[in-house]
Amino acid sequence: MSNGADNFYNSDKVTVAKVSFNNQYGMKVAGNLFTPKGLAPEAKSAAIIVGHPMGAVKEQSANLYASKMAEQGFVTLSLDLSFWGESEGQPRQAVSPDIYAEDFSAAVDFLGTRPFIDRQRIGVLGICGSGSFAISAAKIDPRLKAIATVSMYDMGAANRNGLQHAVTLEQRQQIIREAAEQRDLEFQGGNSKYTSGSPLKLTGNPVGDEFYDFYRTPRGEVTPAGASPQTTTMPTLTSNVKFMNFYPFNDIESISPRPLLFITGSAAHSREFSEDAFKRAAEPKELFVVPGAGHVDLYDRVNLIPFAKLTEFFQSNLQ
Repeated sequence: MSNGADNFYNSDKVTVAKVSFNNQYGMKVAGNLFTPKGLAPEAKSAAIIVGHPMGAVKEQSANLYASKMAEQGFVTLSLDLSFWGESEGQPRQAVSPDIYAEDFSAAVDFLGTRPFIDRQRIGVLGICGSGSFAISAAKIDPRLKAIATVSMYDMGAANRNGLQHAVTLEQRQQIIREAAEQRDLEFQGGNSKYTSGSPLKLTGNPVGDEFYDFYRTPRGEVTPAGASPQTTTMPTLTSNVKFMNFYPFNDIESISPRPLLFITGSAAHSREFSEDAFKRAAEPKELFVVPGAGHVDLYDRVNLIPFAKLTEFFQSNLQ
C-alpha cells in the first residue's frame, strides 16, 4: 500500500449508484455511475466511460479513476466488461474483443438516455487492456468524442508477439494448438483451463511480480463474481486465442479528428503499445509519459496518475 496506492478510494464529493444496461447481444452490463454531488437536475453534463484492466473488474482501478474524474465535474461510468465481474456472459472469464468493444458502445447508449447527460459530450478512458478495447469501439462509434488510454496494452499484439516481440511464430503456433486441444477436452466434458493473468506467487519475474503486487495483495485484491481466488484475472485458455485475431490499431487514423491521449509511464513494460498507437494515429493526438512510473503504478498510485492532464484533456474536448 506504499507509494500512494489508493485503489479503494472513496470520495465524499460524489454519489455512486449501481446501474445495468443491455448490450446489443442482450447481455446485461453492470456498472457504477458516479455523479458529482450537487449536480443540478436540469444539468446537461459531459460524461466519461471508464474501462478496467484486462482480467480485472471495475473495482480495480476503474472506480478510482471514475471517482477522481467525477470530482472534477464529470459524470462517470465504470463498467464490468462482459464475462467479468457483475456483468453477464458465459463462460465466465471468456475473451471476446468484439463484445468488449460493444460494451463501450452500449454504455454510450445508456448514458445518452440519462436526462442529465449531454449525449454529444461523451468520452472514454481505457486502462490497460481496456485502452485497446476503447480504441476498437471508437473506430466504429463516432459518439465517443474523446478517447484517452492509460498504461494501454494492445491485447492482440501482446498475445501474438509478447512484450518486445519475444514470442516466436513457433511458440504462437504451440499456444494455438494447446487451445484447440483444450477445446476438444472441454467439449467432451472436461474442466475449463485458465491462462495468463497475474501469478499466484512471486517468481522474480519483474512483470509478473508487478501484477502480483496489485492483484494478489490487499492493495487491489478482489475476488469477483464467478471467479475463485485461484483464477481471478485469468481468461479461459480456449477463448484467449481470440486475441490473436485482434488488431485494434489497424485504421486507428480513422478516429481523427476526434482527439486521442495516450498516457504511459517512462518505466512501464507496456510503453511500446502506447508509442505504437501514437505513431499510427492521426492528429489530434498526444503521448504523455509519466516520469518514473511503471505499468501498474498508473492503476492506483494517485501521486503518479496525471489526473490534471486527464481533466484538461476531457474539459477541452468535451465542451
